[in-house]
Amino acid sequence: MVSFPIVDSHVHLYDPGRFPYTWMKDVPKLNSPHLPADYLAAIGTLPVERIVFVEVWVDKPQQMAEAEWVSSLVESMPQLRGIVASVSLEEGAGIEGDLARLAGMEHVKAVRRLIEFEPDIDFCLQPGFIEGVKLLAKYDLSFDICVKHHQLANAVELVRRCPEVRFVLDHIGKPPIEAGEFDPWRKDLRAMAALPNVCCKISGVITEADHDNWTREQLRPYLDHAIGAFGIDRVMFGSDWSVSTLTHAYGEWVDIVEWTMSGSSESEMRKLFRDNAISFYRLP
Repeated sequence: MVSFPIVDSHVHLYDPGRFPYTWMKDVPKLNSPHLPADYLAAIGTLPVERIVFVEVWVDKPQQMAEAEWVSSLVESMPQLRGIVASVSLEEGAGIEGDLARLAGMEHVKAVRRLIEFEPDIDFCLQPGFIEGVKLLAKYDLSFDICVKHHQLANAVELVRRCPEVRFVLDHIGKPPIEAGEFDPWRKDLRAMAALPNVCCKISGVITEADHDNWTREQLRPYLDHAIGAFGIDRVMFGSDWSVSTLTHAYGEWVDIVEWTMSGSSESEMRKLFRDNAISFYRLP
C-alpha cells in the first residue's frame, strides 16, 4: 500500500442532469451522476491528496460551462487542484477567446479535445487543429492527447509540429490489449517518448483489455514498455475514474501500478504517484 499522499492526474466528475453527455446513452453504467462524494467513497482510505479533473466529452456548446461548474467544486473538494477543460481546437484561431477565458480560471491547467472517436485518421493533423494546439503555448496551457493505438503515429506527428507546447499522453496510447497485440503501438509509443515535451499517464489501461477476463499479468508488458520508454521522470499515475468502474475498483489499479513498480525506490514511486503530476500540471 502506498504510504505517502497520492496525486490522481485523471478523474472524471459529471452530472448528466446538469449537462448533456450524448455518448453516455450507450454506456448506461456511467450514465448517472459521478460527483465528489462518489469519488471520495471510491478511494476509501487511500491517501489521495490532490486530483486533476479531465473533461468528460460534454456536448457542444457546453464546454465552457462545464469548466466553470468544475471550478465551483473546488470550494467543497479541496483535493481538486487542476482542471483539463474541453476546447474545440479544430476551430483554430477562432478559439483563442475561449483559451484566454480558460487561462483566467485559477485551476485550469490544460485542455483536451478528444481524438479517439474521430473517424478521420488525419483529424489531429488538419491545419485548424494544429493552429489551435499551437495557441496553447501562448496561454501556458498543456494538451492532453487521448487517442487509440491506431491514431498514435499521427499524434506523434502533431507533437513534432508543436514543439513549444507541453503534452501528456493519456492512457499510454490505448494499446490493443484485448487482442494481445503490441505493434505498431510499441514502436509508435517509443517515438512519442523520444520527444522531450511529452509525459505519459499510467491510466486507463484495464478498460482496453477484455472487461470481464483481464489479468494483471496481461497488462504488465504494456505498462513496463510505457514506463521504460518514457522513464520515471515523465510518467504519472491516473485512475481514469469513473470510466474505470466499468472494469475494476479504484484500489485494484493502485495495487497493479505498485506491483508493476515493485523493486523501485521510494523516490521513484513518489515521482510516478505524486511528484511528476504536480510538476507537469503546476498544481498548488
